[in-house]
Amino acid sequence: MADPLLSVQNLSTSFFTSEGVVRAVNDVSYDLMPGQTLGLVGESGSGKSVSALSLLRLIPNPPGKIVNGEVWFDGEELMSVDDSRMREIRGNDIAMVFQEPMTSLNPVLTIGRQLTEAIELHMGLGRTQANERAIELLNMVGIPAAEQRLFDFPHQFSGGMRQRVMIAMALSCDPKLLLADEPTTALDVTIQAQVLEVMARLSRELGTAVIVITHNLGVVARYADRVNVMYGGRIVESGEAGEIYARPKHAYTLGLLESVPRLDARTGRLIPIEGTPPDLTNLPDGCSFAPRCRFVTDQCTTERPVLQEFAPGHLVACWNSEAVALEADTILASAHTEEILEEETANV
Repeated sequence: MADPLLSVQNLSTSFFTSEGVVRAVNDVSYDLMPGQTLGLVGESGSGKSVSALSLLRLIPNPPGKIVNGEVWFDGEELMSVDDSRMREIRGNDIAMVFQEPMTSLNPVLTIGRQLTEAIELHMGLGRTQANERAIELLNMVGIPAAEQRLFDFPHQFSGGMRQRVMIAMALSCDPKLLLADEPTTALDVTIQAQVLEVMARLSRELGTAVIVITHNLGVVARYADRVNVMYGGRIVESGEAGEIYARPKHAYTLGLLESVPRLDARTGRLIPIEGTPPDLTNLPDGCSFAPRCRFVTDQCTTERPVLQEFAPGHLVACWNSEAVALEADTILASAHTEEILEEETANV
């Protein structure tokens, strides 16, 4: 079996504030294979974006700090390399599509200059060659009249086109790993589908591994090979996408799936997850999801469950995963949840 391209081991990132220590990412571990697409899902504040920024050591210090863990990328441990080496890796071997395309581009630089800057820096190309590469990238992501649009400024592009430019920038140096943080935020549903299809096609053609961070379970069902479900700074369930959607083993994952509108039940009421996410400055001794969980027992409030294998390749951190699995089989057996979510994504 091939070695993983990315191996995250016991990663923990905290923010030291006047209100206390915010444990944004807490003991996170997972592997990502070359060419694989991993979906990171969970509510706002669950640690998805911070975990991705930690991989690139982009946590602002102060107040943030990576307090523990190792990140092995292509045989190299990123937490121990010096800043100069890390700058070589960012944008070249690991690229990131940040949230909010409306604000991620520099408003006073042309699109062409923002594209060619990284190409010249990491690939050592001259201005003419870099411009040719930039035109190639804009064509690749579906921007018409690419040669003329190099001289346009961000405000002359729509939101969807700006996101395509962000993807082109991320792919400019043929990275081995692409981190896409909410790549469809603030875009209308039609443009969302187009942007996601561009990313999926480029991943297939270039063999780039992708981590997609999103709230949209339909996106994950359609595009991800594996899924990590995060809650309270931890991974609470991890497995193949089809397995997670068909047979969730954690109450939080089941709650996320139950709260999604379904095409086969338009008249039914949505089932929300009661309560609010945990205070990351004061996490409980037991399971962080216990106050919101309908399967809670005394053990859940006193002992924190560890992530362990429930079935081959399917990991879950829950003391009552058997009970969750039984209810999930009953609720989702006739729903074909993964297919429904894929269809909803395809129809946008």
